Amino acid sequence: MYPGTRCVHGILCSGDSAASATARMAEELISTAEHDKLPSSYVRPEAQRPRLDEVVADASIPVVDLANDDRAALVSAVGAACRSHGFFQVLNHGIPVELMLSVMAVANEFFRLPAEEKAKLYSDDPAKKMRLSTSFNVRKETVHNWRDYLRLHCYPLEHFVPDWPSSPPSFKEIMSTYCKQVRELGFRLYGAISESLGLEQEYIKKVLGEQEQHMAVNFYPKCPEPELTYGLPAHTDPNALTILLMDQQVAGLQVLKEGRWIAVNPQPNALVINIGDQLQVMHPFFSVKCSQASNLTSGVCVC
Repeated sequence: MYPGTRCVHGILCSGDSAASATARMAEELISTAEHDKLPSSYVRPEAQRPRLDEVVADASIPVVDLANDDRAALVSAVGAACRSHGFFQVLNHGIPVELMLSVMAVANEFFRLPAEEKAKLYSDDPAKKMRLSTSFNVRKETVHNWRDYLRLHCYPLEHFVPDWPSSPPSFKEIMSTYCKQVRELGFRLYGAISESLGLEQEYIKKVLGEQEQHMAVNFYPKCPEPELTYGLPAHTDPNALTILLMDQQVAGLQVLKEGRWIAVNPQPNALVINIGDQLQVMHPFFSVKCSQASNLTSGVCVC
């Protein structure tokens, strides 16, 4: 991605053809080609580069088994995880393994589509309800992040699914089914979190009101020089709750705990839960910061 090469998407500059405009949009996406050297626009200043040798690989974030029949013990475990890390993994969450595998497969298939097909979906307009883009905010950044992502609005589904990608052919069906089940899981987690605070089970759901739902399908391509850049730098999530489906084969997610970055290694068939800013504002003792390192291999994360 090189500053100065972009034009307003959907509008052809003088002398341009639709084909050349599409080609330029495709060039914005780092998933459209293999890279043997990190482009200069992704190289972070030395003080802002990841310190991969300082990441704690043998620590872990809490794991909560949602199949625990002891409700008090389950609520206590969720509350403790929120207070200690703001991040935790959930097992036996009720989302079928076959569906999770299908989501990862169709996400990978989407990012393997021809560059010209993906370019038709490209936008750097944050206001768009459905867009394929790159980095985080390419209009304002001075240094870019090593990721492409597909951003989808998911609720109510019937309003947004018609505008989702039609290729791969199974994309809409698989992703909409997953969205419905993730939404129900989110409400179950709200209930446990509410109870852990000594509140009625429906408290957080009622206070937050009608909940929007978004999905980000993040693709982190193979990075030629991961020590120079991030997939995403340190950040908190602005929403209430994030439910992540991580690539089991590619590490990268890190959580800040007591001044140390801890690598998140997902357990088989687990989902990773992240407390967002909205819940932290409601209950400030929930605190979390995370980052996504770039890798020598490519990976997908759906959240």
